[in-house]
Amino acid sequence: MHLINTMAYVGQQPWHGLGNQLAPKQPIEVWAKQAGMNWTIESADVRFVSGNAGANLGSIHSFPEQRVLYRSDTKAPLSVVSARYQVVQPREILEFYRDLTEVGGFELETAGVLKEGKKLWALARTGQSTSLKGRDEVNGYLLLATACDGTLATTAQFTSVRVVCNNTLAIALGDSTGAVKVPHRSQFDAQAVKRQLGIAVSSWDSFMVRTKALAERKVSDTAAEAFFQRVLTYPTSSGQSAPATNDSAIKAVRALYAGRGRGATLPSAAGTAWGLVNSITEFVDYHRRARSDDHRRDAAWFGTGAALKQKAWDEAMKLVA
Repeated sequence: MHLINTMAYVGQQPWHGLGNQLAPKQPIEVWAKQAGMNWTIESADVRFVSGNAGANLGSIHSFPEQRVLYRSDTKAPLSVVSARYQVVQPREILEFYRDLTEVGGFELETAGVLKEGKKLWALARTGQSTSLKGRDEVNGYLLLATACDGTLATTAQFTSVRVVCNNTLAIALGDSTGAVKVPHRSQFDAQAVKRQLGIAVSSWDSFMVRTKALAERKVSDTAAEAFFQRVLTYPTSSGQSAPATNDSAIKAVRALYAGRGRGATLPSAAGTAWGLVNSITEFVDYHRRARSDDHRRDAAWFGTGAALKQKAWDEAMKLVA
């Protein structure tokens, strides 16, 4: 089952060939309709039936500390949350980009709904771009996502997309200026988030300096193998002594790095630290085992896959320190 229930996009058809294609520079209203985000999250008291014996229905009571969130269009339940929970509406995710696209030179490229509406996201190109060794193009994006099932704070995250393979990599710098997270106990203030991000040209610039250093850093086969061992070794439960190495994953990334990966033979990636990072990002985005393509995408942006990419980035940074 595809959990990307609805999605809209501009330009190239995105991953897995899903979604409604839009002409460039469409208004937010068109995005809301085509991305399946033209509904609201409604809230109601949690109710329960007591004394339910046989034919007697019993009496209905409410539980005021908790609320049920549900979709206004289908009435489908989304989650049960505390009464203090601050909802972020689908429309607010798109509205976040309105001034950025109208006056800031950003362009919405994809937006949509995951898990029947429990997760919402939009991705806009910032207009920032670089080319490594002349041929390996990397573009800057801003991802805004939220969830109403407790799995994700509302997160604004700078992201890079490598054109040759569509791999995504969070631009997370040492001081975390790449992301702003707003927990659902707080009101989502779009302008405050933008101020905090600084709609940061500076985070992109320092990210690019680092990627260029990675593309220049040649790596021996021994160093590459050691890198994969460090990134793909997981701590085990307390009963076991040695950490576990994911041998099947190492075999897969080794093959991607050695030439099977998209863009692996480009001068920027062949035998370089940048190639090491991209073998991990491609593995996470496209090959890592998952229940479905949509679970993989969810993990690659927000979950264990994103953490694995961050680990690869951190290990690669040690090679150019």
